[in-house]
Amino acid sequence: MAHPKNTYSLVADIGGTNTRVALAEGRRLVDGTIRRYANTQFPGLESVLRQYIEDEGGVDPIAACIAVAGPVREGRATMTNLDWAMDKDTLARATRAETVAILNDLQAQGHALGYIDPANIRTVLAGPDDRATAAKLVIGVGTGFNAAPVFDLDHGRVVTPSESGHANLPIRNELELRLCNYVSTAHGFPAVEDVLSGRGLERVYAFLGQEAEDPRELAAKDIMAALDDDTDPRAVAAAQLFTRILGTVCGNLALIQLPFGGVYLAGGVARAFAPHLGTFGFGEAFRDKGRFAGFMGNFAVHVIEDDYAALTGSAAHLVALTQG
Repeated sequence: MAHPKNTYSLVADIGGTNTRVALAEGRRLVDGTIRRYANTQFPGLESVLRQYIEDEGGVDPIAACIAVAGPVREGRATMTNLDWAMDKDTLARATRAETVAILNDLQAQGHALGYIDPANIRTVLAGPDDRATAAKLVIGVGTGFNAAPVFDLDHGRVVTPSESGHANLPIRNELELRLCNYVSTAHGFPAVEDVLSGRGLERVYAFLGQEAEDPRELAAKDIMAALDDDTDPRAVAAAQLFTRILGTVCGNLALIQLPFGGVYLAGGVARAFAPHLGTFGFGEAFRDKGRFAGFMGNFAVHVIEDDYAALTGSAAHLVALTQG
């Protein structure tokens, strides 16, 4: 397919397993241009992007932005489970784009807010209406865990990065203390991500097996399948414990950031849990803040059900760069 030269932006979402790439016109993804590539089939980012450009008929983008599941500093991204060189020079060389940018994947999700089809936003906890420019918070629950606050200021949108998934896991009761000890024994440090992620759900399931003196392991997708068809009581118990801890952590982050514009959960695990959050106690745990329990009602909580939101956010960020 031939595309006009120097017209579209190239945007990519780089996860630990797959890289998704698309073309964008302004903030809109161009229909039919989203492609997915398995990272194991390529030696690095440059080869993936060059393959995409070839697959799209040698497209010559005017700008390019990648969203990376890892920290970004001074134009260079690092990932714990993918040994690729990802920096602005590599991105510019691979795409020949005049403007390039690299974002953390949660930053990209934050830049997408306001440009996602409302049909792809599921409300978990309702909150009071607030002005569109009120601070927001995106929390990613998927292969890992992270959060990014979103601020709409006079000079434009600012989405600040963090590594919230590597903070200590909070403890409220004896069961959660034993879970922390279990995770610490296996991984050396009881971090939020060790429980609140796809792998974390598997650890919660295994922990409950140890508690019951009936050790069993189950993959996260199989835990969710058993939960949906009600075939495994331990899957239900694991999901309930996971949900309560998720509510506690999200409530803590809301108090730290005061996102009166809403909390937005993103990522594959968040989407899988969305139908169950109401019945498994997410709201109760989220608002269980003592004398601040009533105050927690100021924060609506939503789930982003658009799997390509990071691509949209990358496109929106490029628009802000080129127009600003």
